[in-house]
Amino acid sequence: MNHYCVESASALPAGQRQVRMEFAYAGGGLGKGGKVTLFVDGKSVGKGPIGMTQAMIFSAADGFDVGEDSGAPVSPDYGPVGNGFNGEIKGVQLSIADDPNNHTVNPEDAIKAAMGRQ
Repeated sequence: MNHYCVESASALPAGQRQVRMEFAYAGGGLGKGGKVTLFVDGKSVGKGPIGMTQAMIFSAADGFDVGEDSGAPVSPDYGPVGNGFNGEIKGVQLSIADDPNNHTVNPEDAIKAAMGRQ
């Protein structure tokens, strides 16, 4: 499994902050990469490439965690337990932009991939 890290050059300042990550998909098919931009209070604080995404790979035990990584950690910087955020998260918003159908999953391909892992 590949890891791609995009970080800010400085630590997150204390106090109430709005933290945002935007992913610009490169397109051109499934599993392609893109570019991540990190924001704190609306100001860009880091950006970098993501070489690839995971196409048609799903986990029954590791989902979308907020504030704590309860399954496999997304970064080698911390372990699988005891990695919870010690502040207060007041809200989370997930937004998906319009999809020009350049990386949608064909249902027949999804079934073939799932059956291939049986």
